[in-house]
Amino acid sequence: MADQPLFDLSSFHPTPGITHVCAAGDSLPLRAHNDALSKYMTDKAGGHKGYENQTKVLDKARDLIASSWKVSGEEIGFTSSVAEGISMILESLDWEEGDNVCIDSDEYPSLVAPFALKSQRSQDSSNFRTPEMRYCTGGSMNTIVNNKTRLIAVSYVSYLNGARIDLSFYRALADSVGAILLVDFTQAAGYSPIDASVADFAFSACYKWLLGTTGTAIAFWNQQRQPNWSPGTAGWYSLSLGAARPRWEADRIDIRDDAMCFCRGSPAYLSVYILVAGLEYLNQWTTSDIELHVQTLTTKLLQELERIGIQSTTPRSVERHGGSVAVDCVGASEIVGELYNNGIYASNGRGRVRFSFHGYNSVKDVEQIMQVFPGLWKKWNQ
Repeated sequence: MADQPLFDLSSFHPTPGITHVCAAGDSLPLRAHNDALSKYMTDKAGGHKGYENQTKVLDKARDLIASSWKVSGEEIGFTSSVAEGISMILESLDWEEGDNVCIDSDEYPSLVAPFALKSQRSQDSSNFRTPEMRYCTGGSMNTIVNNKTRLIAVSYVSYLNGARIDLSFYRALADSVGAILLVDFTQAAGYSPIDASVADFAFSACYKWLLGTTGTAIAFWNQQRQPNWSPGTAGWYSLSLGAARPRWEADRIDIRDDAMCFCRGSPAYLSVYILVAGLEYLNQWTTSDIELHVQTLTTKLLQELERIGIQSTTPRSVERHGGSVAVDCVGASEIVGELYNNGIYASNGRGRVRFSFHGYNSVKDVEQIMQVFPGLWKKWNQ
């Protein structure tokens, strides 16, 4: 029952005496990342053979993710960030007057900002060929979706409170009006089972529970649901180029027919090498076993907080939450700072303290939180 870490702590860079509960922000680095860096440097110096090795590592990463997400390897690609992937979807669509995008009002900025800024600029310039933004509150997405909804964007697990949504509901809602369903798996990938085929497009950052780093994000293109989709902009890597040098003024520009079209420039190979190390490490366990371990800890912390009267915005049921526990409170920034001084690394943002667990945590970490956090919470909130 999570009395001991699921992962071998010696596999990670040591943090003696630290309770590291901020995987929703950045996870602990693996020692294997050192080997990944060394391998990358060797391949980078290896001429054309080294470049071939980089391509093999890229393909390995795609295959590992595809297997985990229950989709085809051709449907997995990479982009520099979730925000870039969302922006590419936005610019690829031919918007008509009255089209709208539906998003939760508490959604993560990377999902909202590309659409919101485009809509704002449209209003400023009186150009209506960009989407209207519609925001729902309290889980009422079905009340704002209509026959002009082109896209619904959701996070599988909320960064704000750790709440998990029912993706089958959103799939049915999108299908009822012929809309695209775009899903961000960032707060679930690495500890929770994922079937990406529910989405038309999906993305995930890699520096959290996937044990990767920044610079590369996963991009999924459901080719069965969106067989005719193509990005609206391109770079050299996203093009389907033959052996001959293209004659730009005469030749037709063709795009790659797989999800690597999301990568417009050279892939961020170093971060992919590091990601592969993380994926291979995680593959020692079934994702459901990691999820059970993580949610044993979230449930334990939620129970302990409730016992002493501290309310969490995270749903209590394991079916409705992910790997984090969030507490809205006054003085969140100061509390996180004091937790840090006491050897507890938590996350702060938007007026809440967030504790998130991974396989390297155990019940001991919950106990450490409960020794320090309640006193800090009372100092600022009673």
